[in-house]
Amino acid sequence: MAENEKKSAAELLKEELVYQTKNSGEVLSDKELEKADLFCEGYKSFLNMAKTEREAVDTTIAIAREKGYREFDPRVLYKAGDKIYYNNRGKALILTTMGTEPLENGVRIIASHIDAPRIDLKPRPLYEEAQLGLLKTHYYGGIKKYQWTAIPLALHGVIVRRDGEAVNVAIGEREEDPVFTITDLLPHLGKDQMQRKLDDGVRGEELNVLVGGRPFRDDKASERVKLNLLRLLNEKYGVVEADFLSAELTMVPAFKAQDLGFDRSFIGAYGHDDRVCAYTSIMAALNNPKPAATTVTVLADKEETGSEGPTGLSSDFLRFFIEDLAAPHGVAARTVFRNSKCMSADVNAAFDPTFPDVHEKNNAAYVNRGVVVTKYTGSRGKGGTNDASAEYVAFIRSLLDNAKVQWQAGELGKVDFGGGGTVAKYISSLGVETVDVGVAVLSMHAPYEVCSKADVYTAYRAFDAFYK
Repeated sequence: MAENEKKSAAELLKEELVYQTKNSGEVLSDKELEKADLFCEGYKSFLNMAKTEREAVDTTIAIAREKGYREFDPRVLYKAGDKIYYNNRGKALILTTMGTEPLENGVRIIASHIDAPRIDLKPRPLYEEAQLGLLKTHYYGGIKKYQWTAIPLALHGVIVRRDGEAVNVAIGEREEDPVFTITDLLPHLGKDQMQRKLDDGVRGEELNVLVGGRPFRDDKASERVKLNLLRLLNEKYGVVEADFLSAELTMVPAFKAQDLGFDRSFIGAYGHDDRVCAYTSIMAALNNPKPAATTVTVLADKEETGSEGPTGLSSDFLRFFIEDLAAPHGVAARTVFRNSKCMSADVNAAFDPTFPDVHEKNNAAYVNRGVVVTKYTGSRGKGGTNDASAEYVAFIRSLLDNAKVQWQAGELGKVDFGGGGTVAKYISSLGVETVDVGVAVLSMHAPYEVCSKADVYTAYRAFDAFYK
């Protein structure tokens, strides 16, 4: 008997009319799941090498140069197949592959961000108290501060010395390296602390990093622990305390990206938001060396703090790049933007059955159900968001369905529970049709986030289809 003859009329009608999503394990073949697992090995390596936006830029440029990308020169008339990159101050990046279609027809933009929540050092961080060496910090982005205590931390960043030489710092990643930590009260003495509201359980000024405790062997000086630490830094990096004033140093989790779960279906790591979309869009760009429409892959900085500054997308660095790219062709940037399409590649909050009350289940994003298309983000009344048009969402639907990419619709929490934003509004302000597309993440903004390997691979396939 044929399969359809076994189903009732109601079952057949439900298949035709009702919107349903399924787990990737039911949708993807064993071969496709194997491809997802293999793809994610490269992604895990990227996460381990790119724990700051500067490292993400350096890592991406190294990968791109191996694929034939060369630094952008605004004086050059680029032709189909040319591959170029624009390095914005070492903290943001644009990869472009010239298409066979003229620029006036528009470009395809995928924009993600490569910064992530972290613990930055203050300009004068090092001090000594009770013969302990400590660093004062100012957290970056939206975090739950208590999650950053009593875990191993690594120090990353750059120190620019008085003579102008930049010194890169990365301590805590190699097996032989020391790590650092933010201490917390033991429960025996934490009664008053635990009476605080959770948001205030650990305060910003309490996020002090323990970095040493051995004094310099000279009992005539004060603050000998601090002095000994400065001595060690001077011997290794040639810096003095005043050099902290011209430094960008940050504490990030010291642990590596790793498989999670008995079935290894997840990746646990720091920085999925939003390096999961950065890596998948980079790989999609590299996989399309001869596109029809010119591809523009944007890796932006400062999204977690409002996209401000010259490396954030509230600045005009993307607009200026397109102006410079189009000028030798005699095309106005506004013409390019007017005919362009964009995927704002950012993560969405995955439904967590342990905390179901913050989600409206029909419109929540779920892990293992494919890439998430988010029509709008924002907060309370769609404040601060790009709300994609019905026509453009229909275009994305058709694109993904035709490429047989598993996808789902998602919304960032219940209407009055908060919400969040992405870079979509900055791209759309240029006159570009834009919608958010990305991966559902558990424990977002925590030091250890979780995403599905199948979803990572599905995001790559979605971006690949968009560039094709």
